[in-house]
Amino acid sequence: MTTPTVTEPVTTTPETPTYESLLAGVTDPDGREVLDPATGEVVGRVAFRSPEDLDAAVARARAAQPAWGARADAERTDLLLRAADAVEAAAEPLAELLSREQGKPLNGPNARFEVGACAAWLRATAATELPGETVLDDGETHAELRYRPVGVVGAIGPWNWPMMITVWQVAPALRMGNTVVVKPSEYTPLSVLALVEVLNSVLPADVLTAVPGGGDVGARLSGHAGVDKLVFTGSTATGQAIIRSSADTVKRLTLELGGNDAGIVLPDVDPRAIAEGLFWGAFINTGQTCAALKRLYVHTDVYDEVCAALADVARAMPMGRGLDEQNVLGPLQNRAQYEIVARLVDAARDAGAKILVGGDPDPDAPGYFYPATIVADVDDDNPLVAEEQFGPALPIVRYDDVDSAVAMANRLDVGLGASVWGSDREAARAVAARLEAGTVWINSHGGVHPMIPFGGVKKSGYGLEFGVEGLKAVAVPQVING
Repeated sequence: MTTPTVTEPVTTTPETPTYESLLAGVTDPDGREVLDPATGEVVGRVAFRSPEDLDAAVARARAAQPAWGARADAERTDLLLRAADAVEAAAEPLAELLSREQGKPLNGPNARFEVGACAAWLRATAATELPGETVLDDGETHAELRYRPVGVVGAIGPWNWPMMITVWQVAPALRMGNTVVVKPSEYTPLSVLALVEVLNSVLPADVLTAVPGGGDVGARLSGHAGVDKLVFTGSTATGQAIIRSSADTVKRLTLELGGNDAGIVLPDVDPRAIAEGLFWGAFINTGQTCAALKRLYVHTDVYDEVCAALADVARAMPMGRGLDEQNVLGPLQNRAQYEIVARLVDAARDAGAKILVGGDPDPDAPGYFYPATIVADVDDDNPLVAEEQFGPALPIVRYDDVDSAVAMANRLDVGLGASVWGSDREAARAVAARLEAGTVWINSHGGVHPMIPFGGVKKSGYGLEFGVEGLKAVAVPQVING
């Protein structure tokens, strides 16, 4: 058996990039324009690659994997920690590029927050241990369960949290000895290319590669015989296509797909005390989050007070261009998403729902800005409730008894997250246990932690990310028996 050559780690300290140098490193003057969704201005240009370019990247990743997998775990851990240092050193230019390309503001739980989460997840992944386990030792049989690299991991990410979710996909795969080929969203390629360039200032060559491109590149990656595992975050429809295209190679999959998260407010709450938590559960990243609160069920005893409190919070939140420091809400990232939100709010208005705040975008303003919108007196079967809006519009449905609220929350075919809000934590937990969702939060919504497993049920996908379970998901178990 040939012992793979182990490439020595990079020992030079990269220069701290500026915004201009970071952008120059990922911009191709002959590539496609990437526009700022707040202004319509050109941020940069990206050369979309072909499926044949993807083939070449996978071949390089396969060639690099044996050496990377042969490294001691402590070496890979150290490189992830150094990668976190590199991200922190480039944090401000990364955040500026993210804000310009994705639209999210610098402040609040947005661009700077996202870049900080990249570094935090790299460090947490490096610190997580996955030791072997003795499963039987009875004097006659000794059996150990260990975890080996899968090989090459393909990662396809979304446009809403492009940097952070890329790190969620990449960090555990690298830690377990895999090499990774990333296909960024067509809408936010610059952010991911810049992040990968920063990570690659530390990592060995071909361990991590990003290949920007269209749907043809994503399809080639999901069905590629040289890719052993695919990690995808995005829509249910695309996830279903990935399942079909991966079938011939029996590729392992982790899929975090669409959600339409429900929240249930119990009658014992203080409406003003929970209003801001409810708001950010729904409107973080201007509502463009898979596990955001997207439909809220409120008991009739507190319905009017909760609606009024949420409307007051929404009115106070500044929205505008992300580079303006005072803003905490930004535009929709693209025209298609803007039109979905507008259509769904209009459907609610046409059906007689009450728009408490928002719902009146300026058609002449630049960018894809849709105001923070609170919709009351809406039926549960209205399209704004039944479909995932993925934007800054929250429908609030009245209920009279908890059983009906649970039934409404569970009636859809998705189940990523949910939440229950109440003063009696044990009563809230009892309701939470009845909800069909991968995660149910109590008195908050959407918070994630690098050590707490995260994943959906029903058509929101399958497989877990984060912590020990996340490491297992990008490895293959092997039993040594004897």
